[in-house]
Amino acid sequence: MKWLALLVFGLAMGQQAYAQFGDVQYYRPWDKRGVNQFENTKSTDIDGDFKVRVGGDFAQQFQMLTHENAAGEGIDGGLYDLGPGFNLATANLNLDVQLGDGIRLALENYMSSRHHSEFWVKGGYIQVDKLPMFGNPQWWTDYVTAKIGHFEVNYGDQHFRRTDNGNAMWNPFVGNYIMDAFATEIGGEVYVKLPSGFMAMVGITGGLIGGDVQSVENSDVKKNPSVLLKLAYDKQMNEDLRVRLSGSMYYNGNTKRNTLYAGDRTGSRYYLVMEADGAAAGTNFTSGRFNPNLRNKITAIQINPFVKFKGLEFFGTYEMASGGVNTGGDNFEDRTATQIAAELIYRFGATENVYVGGRYNMISGELFTGSTETASIDRIQVAAGWFVTQNLLLKLEYVTQNYTDFTGLLDEGKFGGIMIEAVAGF
Repeated sequence: MKWLALLVFGLAMGQQAYAQFGDVQYYRPWDKRGVNQFENTKSTDIDGDFKVRVGGDFAQQFQMLTHENAAGEGIDGGLYDLGPGFNLATANLNLDVQLGDGIRLALENYMSSRHHSEFWVKGGYIQVDKLPMFGNPQWWTDYVTAKIGHFEVNYGDQHFRRTDNGNAMWNPFVGNYIMDAFATEIGGEVYVKLPSGFMAMVGITGGLIGGDVQSVENSDVKKNPSVLLKLAYDKQMNEDLRVRLSGSMYYNGNTKRNTLYAGDRTGSRYYLVMEADGAAAGTNFTSGRFNPNLRNKITAIQINPFVKFKGLEFFGTYEMASGGVNTGGDNFEDRTATQIAAELIYRFGATENVYVGGRYNMISGELFTGSTETASIDRIQVAAGWFVTQNLLLKLEYVTQNYTDFTGLLDEGKFGGIMIEAVAGF
């Protein structure tokens, strides 16, 4: 995929005499303007000429966290000996190319991440909001969007507010959810968006993080496609009040390796928390998260309310996930997990460029292989942020996380402390 990024970039540079550089149609800006945006709208005031937009994101954290478990603190409990320090800086490169009126190519890349220090491609897709090749039928222009390629699947609303490697402009906090639903898969999504505020989406993907042409004819584990469904209502009720409610479902009955809760290969923000002594930040890149390991069968449902009244906003998540690992034939080692999260943010200043907020996040369920016992993890985050400019954000976060009814390193485990993050996006 690296060659594709270089090819698109080279073509864009080679057409400087003809291309216009600036915002493109129907995209989400990578700076402060993208805050609280979800699916793209069907309105635009940008012309349909060929354009290339080169953008990027950069994030750097200073971490002051400690952790402990039932055996004690630091290396005495078998845990990594944590101390204050800077995390690896992360960066993204984003290419948004308007190929024609209402037709956009997006190519998203990671230039540096916790798990991969080298340049690599997150994904690329084409988004179609108009059909100039068929005379621009008005019904498609007004109501329909199609997306096809290798992209971040639209499951839930939480993924619109999460940190994605260097892109941390839209997340009011430093860390993502404990159970972090994010996956890039190859497929397509079709949206119908009505002026009333209602939206419906149906999507189908290969069910895997990448391509796979291996036969599974004689295997218990299959390569079934994943099906996505989403309904949402999003309305600006008046000048002060906006209301949104969405419900999403992701389903796959039997696949080789589902990654809905393991799709982020860039890494978490809390480096080496609750990891063993001697762990490496790149190898142990999911510190502080939990993957329920619904590897071969999964049904996940996420419900998200969002209310913004003047500067005060509430975003919530209720998520149910079930499935498991294929143990032969039609037999699965089942497990379940439930996640809830609620965050309250108050934005103030002339352009709402300053905010304070808090988030509570908790997961519970039969989280272990072969276990019917319930375990849980809970987290509290308190944060403050300042958009110094439209393209620069500074964050301060206090976080604390607790593990209940776990064994081993996580027995009576907990971590907490202060995170400071600087973010640039353009």
